[in-house]
Amino acid sequence: MSMSHYRFLLLTPALLVFSCGKSTKKEPGSFDVIADVSKVYTNYYAFAAIKTDGSVVTWGSEGNGGDCGAQCSALKTNVVDIYSTNSAFAALKSDGSVLTWGRNDYGGNTGSVGGKVSSGVSKIFSNGDAFAALKSDGSLVTWGSSINGGDSSSVAGSLGSGVAAVYGTSLAFAALKTNGSVVTWGSTIYGGDSSAETTWISSGVIKMFSSPVAFVAMKTGGSLRTWGYTSRGGDSSSVAGAISIAGANVAKVVGNEGAFAAIKSDGSVVTWGDKDYGGDSSSVASQLSSGVSEVYHSDEAFAAVKTDGSVVTWGNATRGGDSSAVAGSLVSGVTRVIATSKAMAALKTDGSVVVWGDSAQGGNSSAVASFLTSGVTAIYSTHGAFAALKSNGSVVTWGDSGLGGDSSLVSSNLSSGVTEIYSTASAFAANKAGSIYTWGN
Repeated sequence: MSMSHYRFLLLTPALLVFSCGKSTKKEPGSFDVIADVSKVYTNYYAFAAIKTDGSVVTWGSEGNGGDCGAQCSALKTNVVDIYSTNSAFAALKSDGSVLTWGRNDYGGNTGSVGGKVSSGVSKIFSNGDAFAALKSDGSLVTWGSSINGGDSSSVAGSLGSGVAAVYGTSLAFAALKTNGSVVTWGSTIYGGDSSAETTWISSGVIKMFSSPVAFVAMKTGGSLRTWGYTSRGGDSSSVAGAISIAGANVAKVVGNEGAFAAIKSDGSVVTWGDKDYGGDSSSVASQLSSGVSEVYHSDEAFAAVKTDGSVVTWGNATRGGDSSAVAGSLVSGVTRVIATSKAMAALKTDGSVVVWGDSAQGGNSSAVASFLTSGVTAIYSTHGAFAALKSNGSVVTWGDSGLGGDSSLVSSNLSSGVTEIYSTASAFAANKAGSIYTWGN
């Protein structure tokens, strides 16, 4: 799910933690330590944590899921998983019931379908504005923004049974059924209208992929068809000869805000979509003809990691598409690439980190460079900042200070013992032996 389609909300620099209906406001520079946490979940504006006793604690923007409101009491026990849209959460309980909170128009209220999700739900899916609950009988129930996937009445007859999985762009859904057919609904521009591919997706589909604005369906043999935002990846006719024919052998597809990159079984890469987003990879075509193991992306650029540990980048030069300034450090040893919206960070086998892209959004790590030469085991990101977790349990941050690049208020708590980090678009949360420390917006 893409961050570009979310709306930014400037929050007052204070933390509100909600548990069982009570809230505590903490002034800047102070914070609550939330203990006994099992797992943390995020939407664009808020966090929700499941504690070891099955209860839920929430914090962040109150109206966007930071306040569990009327549901706080029901969230005291037996919560097993949490899902999110941009501005709402949905909790799945051990009895198969669903509880929601946050903005109503983003799925925070189940409304008329509440009775249908009071039992029997096995999994929940989401896009930016709506939820889709898969029930144990293979039926699907949806709610949230009616025009962006919350209202599936137009295809209800096809969703009453046999649904295997659900995929989402930012504003539409696609359900893959056990018979290999695909059903779509939601924003027509963003993939809710698949009428141009009705015949092809009526059977034989084995897997699907999505970007924030378009869908890709795959059949046995790795052939693909696409639909959605036409100029940003929904139209793949320019490369149909490489991806849409029988035996195309595409293994995986990765999408950013405006383009797709397909990795084929021979290690080559095919791209399509808006050229400014990486849809045109002709400048690096020779480097993408073989040996690519994985492709990563920022909002408008791609980075391919090859089997020899080298990196190839293309797309918007200022958002990670141009790595020439650090090319010498990307010729070998890279294991993966992590991105903010406009910058990228490569983690190497020796535990060092290499960054490039927009300097204000994480592309410049000079202030903490001495801490990134070794020992880094994982990197996390918000919309504009990075957080590196080191083998000694310490955390190093850089990028936009307002989006989590500045962790000075909790630096003493991040010097050791951290095991995992979570992020929203603008804030981080670190898990330290079940206690949670937060920083950012």
